[in-house]
Amino acid sequence: MSDHIFFCGIGGSGMSALALILCQKGHRVSGSDRGYDKGDSPEKFRALQEAGISLCPQDGSGLSQDVNMLVVSSAVEESVPDVRQALKKGIPVRKRAEILADLFNAMDGIAIAGTSGKTTVTGMTAHMLHVMGLDPTVMNGGQIVNFLDAGLPGNAMAGGGRYFVTETDESDGSIALYNPAIAVVNNITLDHKPLEELRHLFRAFLSRARTAAIVNLDDPEAAQMADIHPNTITFAIDNPAAAITAQTVPLSLRVPGRHNLSNALAALAVAKALGLDLVSCAEALHDFKGIKRRFEVVGQANGITVIDDFGHNPDKIRATLETLKERDGRVIAIFQPHGFGPTKMLKDGLVEVFTKYLGEEDLLLMPEIYYAGGTASKTISSREIIDGVSTGGRSALFMEGREQIRDYLACHAARGNRIVVMGARDDTLSDFARDIFFDILEKVE
Repeated sequence: MSDHIFFCGIGGSGMSALALILCQKGHRVSGSDRGYDKGDSPEKFRALQEAGISLCPQDGSGLSQDVNMLVVSSAVEESVPDVRQALKKGIPVRKRAEILADLFNAMDGIAIAGTSGKTTVTGMTAHMLHVMGLDPTVMNGGQIVNFLDAGLPGNAMAGGGRYFVTETDESDGSIALYNPAIAVVNNITLDHKPLEELRHLFRAFLSRARTAAIVNLDDPEAAQMADIHPNTITFAIDNPAAAITAQTVPLSLRVPGRHNLSNALAALAVAKALGLDLVSCAEALHDFKGIKRRFEVVGQANGITVIDDFGHNPDKIRATLETLKERDGRVIAIFQPHGFGPTKMLKDGLVEVFTKYLGEEDLLLMPEIYYAGGTASKTISSREIIDGVSTGGRSALFMEGREQIRDYLACHAARGNRIVVMGARDDTLSDFARDIFFDILEKVE
């Protein structure tokens, strides 16, 4: 491993986590990010600097002669100044997933996969192993609240134990790089890739597990893979044939929603594979406080609740809306899609989930699709999803931008409403959710 490692796009959830782990392992780490240049999410970048990571503009100036490696995500293009400068100077360029896989494969890796829920299952498993004294190395795509409360980096920890817990990404195919001791598949639904391609990736992933494969019997696609590995441990809420169910041990959670019960059962299945005491592990899961931006309550004021949520594909959005509908009150959902390609592929599923899980009194507000730069073909608009949901009999409005949304809420949000801001890849969505809450506070005053 190189001594001075530079991260292009260090603000991304996966990039920042890997950078923190390498920094904790004694490497010199620096990086750049467009969000840092624009002044977005200052708390996030300040935390990286406080951890000992140097930040600089994303203009190629950080690629000094002593940089031994440039790390990029799968989304970074060669036109980015940092990449151009690295190529010009002959500095090796490697993808984040390759570096992570090298670290992971050298340990007893516990890889959490699936198109939904993997960040929370990773967080639950990491917290559980930490409480059980196993000192795991952890890399996660979201901030684990328990770690933050303990003064630790929320999404990364270089532990001294034998286990490495991480989520693995199928969207860019990098899941194929991981050779886990324990492989977990939560679910398989249409997201960034066609289902047939996903089936191939997940089957190969489970077959590579050295010790055990863990499969969700409640998910029809995943359940078809329960016979791939000779040591498969199944979990389910509804299927009594599963090895781990809600009746296996007493299990109560702080985090709401049926989907989180399923996530906790996946973590308990990992505990079973490791031979841990399930009752003690269930007690540890009871104390799990959640993941930032996973149904995170920003605040409550004047009878209105504001929630920040990562929901961005139909399955995640369904879980969020189902949880919201467990109690009475109007839901105002604000959804910002990310990526023109993924949005075009998921359009029908997005229209269906909002039409089915929003009630007659609820409302969907959407700004335009989030564009992070690059050469994407802009062949779809949020307006098309709004039109589909409206045709399906639900209230839905397209908004030109966030100011229009805030102005609308100032006039129409009322006591008993739950306002949920949903979307991925754009860290400023959390700032937007806080802005909405502060608007409500001012309205109270």
